[in-house]
Amino acid sequence: MSVEVRVPTLGESVTEATVATWFKKPGDTVAVDEMLCELETDKVTVEVPSPAAGTLGEIVAAEGETVGVDALLATLSEGDAGSKAAPKAKEAAKGDDAASNPREEVSGEAVDVMVPTLGESVTEATVSTWFKKVGDTVAQDEMLCELETDKVSVEVPSPAAGVLSEILAEEGTTVEASAKLGVIGGASGAAASASASPSTSGAAAPAASKGSAEGKDVANAPSAEKLMADKGISADQVTGTGRDGRIMKEDVMKAAQAPAAQSSAPAPAAQAPRAPVAAEDESREERVKMTRLRQTIARRLKDAQNTAAILTTYNEVDMTEVMALRNEYKELFLKKHGVKLGFMSFFTKACVHALREVPEVNAEIDGTDIVYKNFVHMGIAAGTPQGLVVPVIRDVDQMSFADIEKAIGEKGARARDGKLSMAEMQGGTFTISNGGVYGSLMSSPILNPPQSGILGMHKIQDRPMAIGGEVKIRPMMYLALSYDHRIVDGKGAVTFLVRVKEALEDPRRLLMDL
Repeated sequence: MSVEVRVPTLGESVTEATVATWFKKPGDTVAVDEMLCELETDKVTVEVPSPAAGTLGEIVAAEGETVGVDALLATLSEGDAGSKAAPKAKEAAKGDDAASNPREEVSGEAVDVMVPTLGESVTEATVSTWFKKVGDTVAQDEMLCELETDKVSVEVPSPAAGVLSEILAEEGTTVEASAKLGVIGGASGAAASASASPSTSGAAAPAASKGSAEGKDVANAPSAEKLMADKGISADQVTGTGRDGRIMKEDVMKAAQAPAAQSSAPAPAAQAPRAPVAAEDESREERVKMTRLRQTIARRLKDAQNTAAILTTYNEVDMTEVMALRNEYKELFLKKHGVKLGFMSFFTKACVHALREVPEVNAEIDGTDIVYKNFVHMGIAAGTPQGLVVPVIRDVDQMSFADIEKAIGEKGARARDGKLSMAEMQGGTFTISNGGVYGSLMSSPILNPPQSGILGMHKIQDRPMAIGGEVKIRPMMYLALSYDHRIVDGKGAVTFLVRVKEALEDPRRLLMDL
């Protein structure tokens, strides 16, 4: 069966690329995810993996040709899935008995499970969960495991139907892009794998325990092994924080950064990163390693505080008119557009209106330059079980209320399901964060670099207000604008908030562009 090799998604605003190098020629046998060619764009270099195992047929786009997104690069004939894997397996097992090598038993039908393309600038991931175990039968495209990067979670489907005969990267292991995760054998490989496991367990144990802490039968992260070799650090000098005590890359970096402190500081201080805890209290604690996403959130928020001159200004808005307008038209809106009318579309429209008058809030600093954006890509912060993410709605200044509500609903659902791609979280020019859904009455949001402004929404609460010389109960909301004082002056920040307030208290101003 013929398989098409096409140009992958090249990234935000990139529409074409040039074929730089073909690593294979027609007639070559290739394995699934093996690199076929390299494309060059005006921003990055992109490698194109093989979508299936087989033989490379016709090369449609030769080196030097310019191709668009999803253009046809070549054709591939499926059918030689294991032909490249077999020589490698035999070479790796040189001198060993074939019966003691489960990979050798199924080499004719073995398909490697590789780390999929993780996206621009992402070079490694952590294996968070295996949904299958060795010996399980799997269907093609059935989910095998889940990887965590510092941006998103990535599910890895089975490249073929068969039996999971090997798991090469256990849970907690950090793997690099294009690394091998496991092996899928044919149906006949299940018995061979199962029978070979006991006979090889003795040989596998020393390899698995190489560099492990306290003699535990666990494998250190490959990136950690490489870094220990580069730094000249032995495993007994590193305290592993991974699953079952395995050493992770971060552990090696921590050990390498403070060699003097480890050698000169008193032993109790070197071993205790915090104050001592009573034994009875320690037994009631639970220590869990931060996910890569949570580590990235922590790092980016701290970087924002260290880099930008963050200042927050506040105002309050009377939500009476917006709530009345919403109540009057929500049923008709739902009937016509198929989506509920919420408050976020009003706030988004009000922010777009204010950004036109105060463009520096929608700009960013690049070195000694200020880059003004003549468009609005709105980030909508969303809380998920994995942590805070900010999907971006592009060109929101060109969208209607209905389009905005649909986009917010779709991005929010994808965020909660962990299905957002990195491209969907990049390129924002301004952000709205709604802490009111959790009951927050007041907060100071932190900037989402390299953006220069973020609006914080809060809980709507009835409060007594002086209206026309009389005290009346009104639904009020506090608004907070955090901004980068390096580029936005106090006057601009206050003007922005006043324009948002005016647009929400009299929504007709949005229609009249006032």
